[in-house]
Amino acid sequence: MIAADTNVLVRLLVRDDPAQAAKARALFDQAAVSEQAIWVSDTVLVEMVWTLSRAYGRERADIAAALHVLASHATVTLESPEAVSAAIETFERGPADFADGLLCAKAALAGCSQVATFDRGMKGLQLVRLL
Repeated sequence: MIAADTNVLVRLLVRDDPAQAAKARALFDQAAVSEQAIWVSDTVLVEMVWTLSRAYGRERADIAAALHVLASHATVTLESPEAVSAAIETFERGPADFADGLLCAKAALAGCSQVATFDRGMKGLQLVRLL
């Protein structure tokens, strides 16, 4: 199994550096041929969403589509597939950040009764209790 860093996924999706995009594509192609998994951590997904949104100005719908493609890719193994799926759904509904949706999904899976926060943007998310 190979772990992919954020910059590899961003190059693969954005293709703003043709040489790096080709290397990222080759990594995924080689993994598919050799039936080797590419592991993607929750942290990498959070960083990827932030980078696509803030640094590249991508729309929420485009980012959600990219998340769906990664989550369903045969070569990709997610750190927390169930939580990521729930976080993608939350992100698609908006307006909460992907990271906040992932936090709430992971908290629910961990058996937490609440997610305490001062972040008003999380109002309405599963388990959220505004302090």
